[in-house]
Amino acid sequence: MTLKSAFLIGALMLAPHTGTAQLADVICDATARLEQRLSQVHGAQKQGQGLRGPDAVLQVWISPRTGDWTLVQSYANGTSCIVAMGEHWESLTPAADPA
Repeated sequence: MTLKSAFLIGALMLAPHTGTAQLADVICDATARLEQRLSQVHGAQKQGQGLRGPDAVLQVWISPRTGDWTLVQSYANGTSCIVAMGEHWESLTPAADPA
């Protein structure tokens, strides 16, 4: 890693989150604030969640209007982080039991 890229990564990690930041700019925030932003600003709804370990839960948030999806990891300390996001979410129905 070059010194320039290390400096850039460090600067991004220390930069404060502003009220006008886009969702892609938000990496980690207080869980309540991040969930409020996802639901009220982006119209996303929590569609599922599961334990990742003793201190973390993974959640899938989907915006039905746009098809955008966001994968959020929430920690026991009250912080949540966006770990992935994308477009064109498609909900699949389980296959019927052939028996």
